[in-house]
Parts: sequence; structure tokens; C-alpha cells
Amino acid sequence: MNVFDENSEKFLYEYLNNNSPTGFEAPGQKIWVEYIKPFVDTWQLDHYGTVYGIINPDHPYKVVIEAHADEISWFVNFITDQGFIHVIRNGGSDHAIAPSMRVDIHTSKGKIKGVFGWPAIHTRKGKDENLAPNMENIFIDVGAKSKQEVLEMGIHVGCVVTFQDELMLLNNTYYTGRALDNRLGGFCIAQVARKIKENNIKLPFGLYIVNSVQEEIGLRGAEMIANTIKPNVAIVTDVTHDSSTPLVNNKIEGDIKCGEGPSLTYAPAVHNILLQHIIDAAEKNNIPFQRAASSRSTGTDTDAFAYSNGGIPSALISIPLRYMHTTVEMAHKQDIEHVIELIYQSVLALEPNQNFKYF
Repeated sequence: MNVFDENSEKFLYEYLNNNSPTGFEAPGQKIWVEYIKPFVDTWQLDHYGTVYGIINPDHPYKVVIEAHADEISWFVNFITDQGFIHVIRNGGSDHAIAPSMRVDIHTSKGKIKGVFGWPAIHTRKGKDENLAPNMENIFIDVGAKSKQEVLEMGIHVGCVVTFQDELMLLNNTYYTGRALDNRLGGFCIAQVARKIKENNIKLPFGLYIVNSVQEEIGLRGAEMIANTIKPNVAIVTDVTHDSSTPLVNNKIEGDIKCGEGPSLTYAPAVHNILLQHIIDAAEKNNIPFQRAASSRSTGTDTDAFAYSNGGIPSALISIPLRYMHTTVEMAHKQDIEHVIELIYQSVLALEPNQNFKYF
């Protein structure tokens, strides 16, 4: 199977270029589920927007492969009398990258264009020369002259704001853009479902391909859907930091590099037997992988699945990523391919009613 054939790459660009801010993921979820429909027996949608396809929906043993669909963004929080807009975070948005960025403000009248303004360097001589962006001084300009004009445009407190940016391929090697965290994971699990279908694999258990919402504000979608599905096993995919890039402290972030394979995490929430199962699948199929460790929690949907329903054996397979939570997140094509293959081989190696108790 060519992971990046014409149809899958079209899906990748459409899916990643779409806006899916936390709490407003529905448009992207529609794109995702339309793509996976041919590869699954049925699909379901919960009240908050988590969507999942199911292979063998009647089987009592349930295996989940999961990614999250939401991206970081902003909320309109205050509009000045002069028509400038102040924001608060929706997820882990970085105020440092905001100045001079173009944005879409999502309203009932459609998207309104705006920019994060910032004073020119030669206007900041003296005490403001080293002015740095923070949550109190960043603002959006939509070209309005008053608060009333902003309101008439359909913009109000609570409107969500996303950066304008689109996916591109650098050096035929790296996909770069916003929201690779973690719609790349959604792409990967969709390709696993596709590969199972195209290879005519008959799974001896139910497989739930889950695209969760609201990860960026506390793993909330995974928390809800874990209690709905009540899986026996969960394999989660997300992104992790490429610690080889400038300004990243690899003594804290570990030793992970783009292009050297998926990252497998050791952490209390990661079930050791399931992790070894994945390592065995990687070694058996010559899939390169890297190792990482997380203190206390992984900070991913793995934690939500692991600690639900009395404890679900869960593990994390991560895509190395440069420049997380920016508009130029970067992931290596080979890492994406290897993540897909590793999830696929790990699923195929599972047995129905597999026992994950330590003794």
C-alpha cells in the first residue's frame, strides 16, 4: 500500500488544512469519517464530537486505536472601544508566536479575517525596545474603527480564532503546517483501517478506530469515549518533541529525532506487557523505533484510557515533531509511514481475549 497515494494525500491536505479548534471539531470530523467509511463496518458519533469507525462491531473483545482531532486556538475575550480584540487561550496556544500572524475568526456569518498586530521596532525605542508579547498585550485587528463595528461583523466574546496556515511539503521529506498535532495521528489510524481493508484481513476481535475531541484542554474526549466503548486494549498515537532541534533541552525532553522512527514511551500509564508487544512487533517487522520516558503522566490520551473503567491496558506510539504548537510543525514522511506500519502490525499480532495481567 502506498501511504501517500493520490487519494490519501488529498485527504491529508484537506483534513489538515481544515480548522478543528478544541470544542469546534465537527467540520474536520466530517472529513475524517467520510474518508474511513469504506474501510469500516459502521461508525458512531458521541455528543461532543468524538467519532469512531468499527470493524467487527458485534465482537465482545474491543481494541482501540486512537488519535485526537482538535487543534489549539484562541477565544475572543474582550473588544476595546477602538475595535481591537483581546483573546484567551483555547488549549496550549503560544502568545510568543502571535504577533504578525494572520487569523480566521469563526462567526455565525462565516470566517472573518484578522491579524495579530504589533508595533514596529523603531517605534519602541527606549523603555519599550525589548517589548515581548504576552497575554495582556497581544491583540487582533480586523480593520474596524469601533467595538460596534466589530460586533456588526458578527464577532463577539466566545468566537474562536485560528491561525491561517496550510500544509506544505519541505524538501520532499517533511510535512509542515499547523495542527499536525495531532491530525497526523488521525491520518495514521485511518490508513491502518484502509490497510486492513485492502489486505482483506479478518480480525478476530472488534477494532475501534477512534478520533477523539478536546485533548488539548485535558484529554476530555478520550475520557468520555473510553467510558462509552469500554475497550479491552488501547493503542494511542500522538506527537512528541524532536529534541535535536535548537533551543530544546534534550536532558528534559529526551533523545528523539525526526526521521528515526516512532517514539515508544515508558510511563506509569503505559502497560508494560502491551508496550513489549509493540516492541516485539517493531523488531519482528524491522520497523525502526525510539524510546522515551514520561514522569508521572504521558500528557496524552493514553492516560485517559489507561485510568478508565478500572484500568485499560494502554500504550503510546508517538510521531516525532518539530516546533509543536506553532504554524510550522514538521514531521518526517518516513516516521508517518513507520507509525502506520507499527500500529498495523501491533494490531495484527493481538489475540482475542489476550490477557494483560502481570501474574
